[in-house]
Amino acid sequence: MILFRREHKTLITQTKPGRKKTPNMRDVAAAVGVSLSTVSLVINGKPGVSPDRRERILKAIKELGYRVGNQQNIATETKVFGILMESLSEASRSEGFYTRIVSGIEETAYDLGYQVILHVYRPDVDPINSIRELMGRDINGLIIANDGDVTPQVIQQISKAGLPMVLVENYQVIPIHSVTADNFAAGRIMTEYLIDLGHRRIGGIGGPAKYSSLSDRMRGHQIALAERGIAIDPSLQPPPVSGHPRKGYVQMQHLLALQEPPTAVFAVSDRAAFGAMEAAKDAGLHIPDDMSIVGIDDVRDSAYSTPPLTTFTVPKYDLGRMAVFLLHDLIQEKPVPPSRIVLLGQLVERQSAGAPRNRL
Repeated sequence: MILFRREHKTLITQTKPGRKKTPNMRDVAAAVGVSLSTVSLVINGKPGVSPDRRERILKAIKELGYRVGNQQNIATETKVFGILMESLSEASRSEGFYTRIVSGIEETAYDLGYQVILHVYRPDVDPINSIRELMGRDINGLIIANDGDVTPQVIQQISKAGLPMVLVENYQVIPIHSVTADNFAAGRIMTEYLIDLGHRRIGGIGGPAKYSSLSDRMRGHQIALAERGIAIDPSLQPPPVSGHPRKGYVQMQHLLALQEPPTAVFAVSDRAAFGAMEAAKDAGLHIPDDMSIVGIDDVRDSAYSTPPLTTFTVPKYDLGRMAVFLLHDLIQEKPVPPSRIVLLGQLVERQSAGAPRNRL
């Protein structure tokens, strides 16, 4: 677990002559350079604090003259919520997609006066109890980012705790608040873009079915083909590859091995598109003259690939930001009916797609 903590500016207040300000828990935390929750663990005799840090906190309590019984404890002094997400692969971490979502969450939470704990999901660990043991108390709310290993069954089980909860890039049939990108529209728009360029034989590189965002993008791709009168050819949609670091590369090899390869490829993510581009170049093809390739996400490397990738922007930072606003309203017990908030993106045209050579 990771505790996000920002340094707070010290506010200097004037007191009446001869009157000494009563130290509080925030003064102890500031003196040691730790979070309020860490001080609370020490005061309440809870585990989760190193011996050295515990000793420094106890020393600061004594030197400042802080008296535990004179004020409320951490449960009323600070607001904390958790972020739960699956463990990311090295490739997922490096592309920066979820880094931007978490940045949106953390920075907005700070502005609203919250601290945030990031908890990586493990199938054999109850995340709520695990965070409770760390904090020495219950958190005020929870954001679940993405799905994947955090299955609908896991989400339903967590929801029984009764905590205010918001899903990001995930939604459920049960009434749980969620914030997602318009992934279906993204898949549809990118496919229509290729069709408008003149492509009719278009490959589709999908992702694992456990990710609802990727499934929705692929569904948008298929609907766009059907609406434009293009038959869906199963051979042009190779199955997802599991346990391989370059899934898009392997799927593209499948497409290139066809007797009649596609003239363009839609990939459900930029990372899959990068793999497809690499496989095409290794096969001696030039992009976009011989093969057009598009993706979705607009991660930080998409503008610097060779050639720069045509993609669809997902408002990553705003997904995190909107989730915090929604969770804040729930924590404040404002009447918010169960809702799914969908944030729009837009096509970013670069240089990886063009008209097919054989266009009439």
